[in-house]
Amino acid sequence: MTTVLFILLSWGIMTAKTRRQMIALATAGAVAVMLASPPRAYAQGLWAAIQGVLKVINGIIKTALNSIRTVRGVISDFYRLKVWPEEVIHQARSLVTQMINRYRAPMAAIFNIRLQSARLASTRQLEMLMRNAQTGDFQALGTNYVTVYGTLPTNTAASPADRTLIDVDDALAQDTLKTLKESDAADNITLGIANRLEDSASQAAPGSAPFVTATAVAASIQTQALTQKMLAAELRQEAAELAHRNTLRKEQATVASQVSTSIQKTLQPQR
Repeated sequence: MTTVLFILLSWGIMTAKTRRQMIALATAGAVAVMLASPPRAYAQGLWAAIQGVLKVINGIIKTALNSIRTVRGVISDFYRLKVWPEEVIHQARSLVTQMINRYRAPMAAIFNIRLQSARLASTRQLEMLMRNAQTGDFQALGTNYVTVYGTLPTNTAASPADRTLIDVDDALAQDTLKTLKESDAADNITLGIANRLEDSASQAAPGSAPFVTATAVAASIQTQALTQKMLAAELRQEAAELAHRNTLRKEQATVASQVSTSIQKTLQPQR
């Protein structure tokens, strides 16, 4: 019986995770041995159990723990000195911090330079709406656009063709201005993401570089998509400009044909 208890006790001590658990198991084992032994062998059994437990702790278990501690120390030193050298990591973090301190404030100052140039009240208001990088005031933008550039002429003030050209030109101009405001708002978000990525890089833990890089690549792709959107808006504006010019040429050709017909009729002899 004592042998079985000793084997179970040894196994429990080997699987214990902390020193406190080992002591608790040793005490419980000693009490169990004492209770399992005959009354006349209490003292001898208890002392033998305690000696056996101490022998196991100071022998096999101690040797195993020292080996584990040595292996863990070697692995830790390998990662600390070879895989992720602390000195190199501190140098990289210091470089990122220096770049942030040197360039972030000047670049922010450049982005925040006020470029407003309008002098009249109506044009100043329109310019402010065009540059405020907000997307919730499109209605105000349209109202101020009409105030500065005028409204669509009535049916009696312009021909249907002229009214059509004026309407489509105004629509495309306002569409481009709204897209520009969306782009400015997205630029501000992108700059905020860039600042957070820089801050993360200056405090990144070893091994986290791929995650920071993936985030930066995703932000770069989003910026490229925004650039493509702005290029598309510019191409639409150019296409509208070409269409406008061609429409004017067509009208001129029509007028010239009408004038030529009128002249020919005028020059024909009267019968």
